Amino acid sequence: MIINASAAGGTTEGGLERLPAHLKHRIDIFILELGINDAFRGVPVDQIRNNLQRIIDKVKARNPNVRVLIAGMQLPNYAADDYVSSFGKIFGDLASKNGAALVPYLLQGVAGDPAMNLSDGIHPNVAGQKILAETVWEALQPVVREVATLPSRGERGTSATKSGSH
Repeated sequence: MIINASAAGGTTEGGLERLPAHLKHRIDIFILELGINDAFRGVPVDQIRNNLQRIIDKVKARNPNVRVLIAGMQLPNYAADDYVSSFGKIFGDLASKNGAALVPYLLQGVAGDPAMNLSDGIHPNVAGQKILAETVWEALQPVVREVATLPSRGERGTSATKSGSH
């Protein structure tokens, strides 16, 4: 079973608030894709990092054998300041700290390309979504294979929850 727990305009704080309802289910693979909307709002990087870590901690507390995949984001390089740089490092740091799989940049090959985005220039269109799916699958496929081969899980099937924003 796959549960899409994402919410349009989702933030890390909102993800924390929505999380308890999803922790009622067993989670084998948890895909975490949050943070960019926080950054657009100027939320301090430490707060974004702490919220993401709290989400991971809560998921692991209820599902000790969960595999986590973190989908990284980057801010457009409007100004290569400390905030932009610090924000971009959150996802790799969290993946390393938590032994999580990582999509270094979810919008790789899509961001900034008018042919891959809706007229707002931010959200991927159908063509862009196909690239996103391929990008995520590249990191997710080995995790799915690993989880599927574990005897205690393979017999019961797997479940995945995606927490993110659209």
